[in-house]
Amino acid sequence: MADKTTPPLPLHDRVAMVTGGASGIGHAVALALANAGAKVVIGSRSATRSPSLAELRTCGKSILVLDVDICSTAQVEAFYRTAVETFGRIDILVNSAGIFPEHPICGHSDELWHHVLDTNLNGVYRTIKRCLPDMMHRKWGRIINIASTAASVGAATYPAYCASKAAVVALTRCVALEGAAHGVTCNAISPGWVETDAAKRAIEQAARSEECDPTAYLDEIKQTNPQKRMIQPVEIANLVLFLCQEASMGMTMQDLTISAGSLW
Repeated sequence: MADKTTPPLPLHDRVAMVTGGASGIGHAVALALANAGAKVVIGSRSATRSPSLAELRTCGKSILVLDVDICSTAQVEAFYRTAVETFGRIDILVNSAGIFPEHPICGHSDELWHHVLDTNLNGVYRTIKRCLPDMMHRKWGRIINIASTAASVGAATYPAYCASKAAVVALTRCVALEGAAHGVTCNAISPGWVETDAAKRAIEQAARSEECDPTAYLDEIKQTNPQKRMIQPVEIANLVLFLCQEASMGMTMQDLTISAGSLW
């Protein structure tokens, strides 16, 4: 008689930490990892108040939701410590938290510049610095950093964002080399425009600054894309899911683009 035992889910024995996991790309990633069997720790500035958490909790998996400001080393330390106390370890780290305010270099405030880099770059550094040593000690780990096509293309009104994401790609390569002999991979994913609430707000702001209709501005973005659309968060999540599995062991130090063929 054939064995009808249900095979284990691909990440059934893994623990994942997702920054920015309460909304947008991070939410899609957290949901995909949970549905693949992972225990998931979600952190963002207002994670515990996010309306999207109901969807995560209905999947019936182990979810830990914590408020954390990744600009604070002390809060990142507390975030990590609570996660490990709850689930024992961190196997997978996905850095999805980020901001992208629009402002050209001319008139750019130092405060805004430092805030963008502290969030988008230093926040990634803080979480990796905390998670990497134990991953290397246990000889297994997956680190995925959400970057952007803006890292290699540039945009006149987003210099801080572009600079921070380019630095994240460079940091990804360094971490990949550091972890390579210890069973830890580190990759970046660089999307083009992704259809999230944050992107919609950025598009509306850009449309106002150019004194045009936001709907028309959004349609122009879609029309300049070879596939005539924006990327969906689940597409990023699907790639993250692959990078977390055993089959991806040989993939490290990569900057993987999901942009439907367009530049940013």
